[in-house]
Amino acid sequence: MTADPRLSRAVELLERSLGHTRTALAAVRPAHLHRPTPCARWDLDDLLWHMDDALDAFTEASAGLVATTPVRTPGSVAEPGVEARLGRLQRKACHLLGLWAALPRTTPVLVGDLPMDAPLLVGTAALEITVHGWDVGQATGEGGAVPADLAAALLPVAALTVRPTDRGRRFAAPLLLPGGVPADLRLLALLGRTPRSLTDAA
Repeated sequence: MTADPRLSRAVELLERSLGHTRTALAAVRPAHLHRPTPCARWDLDDLLWHMDDALDAFTEASAGLVATTPVRTPGSVAEPGVEARLGRLQRKACHLLGLWAALPRTTPVLVGDLPMDAPLLVGTAALEITVHGWDVGQATGEGGAVPADLAAALLPVAALTVRPTDRGRRFAAPLLLPGGVPADLRLLALLGRTPRSLTDAA
């Protein structure tokens, strides 16, 4: 385990996010691939590709540098079967977690030309993995809520990493919620997602 306590906490958050998303992915079947997702313009097939590419990027970041240009765009090449793709995602997720858990990194990671604090980068990975796990569950119709403790831990990460320039490109505009709304709904609303239960919270 990394000797940096901040990074250790971020790695624990990453592990919890992977567990949440693993459950959502287990429900994916071939018939789901062309269903829409909460990600604008992406069906589930495109989202799975994006998740695969994101795991590569966060793995690359463990070496201290990650490019910001994707290798290809969603749907640009033929994909293997669903079972093979899910197995590949699982292997990449385990590899990612193992790399960061063993890394004593205290220096920033270069994301393109910009330095990023390593614990914050790992927290960002946990945020992306968690929210896309929720997206997968919305596409299959079998997803549950983001665990409350996980959502509460990710709220500060989202507040630090989602910038106004990301709105309309990576995230929709944040939704306004009444007071007393649970952490999972607040996280989704901050990222521009509309959970099915949101009208019940209003």
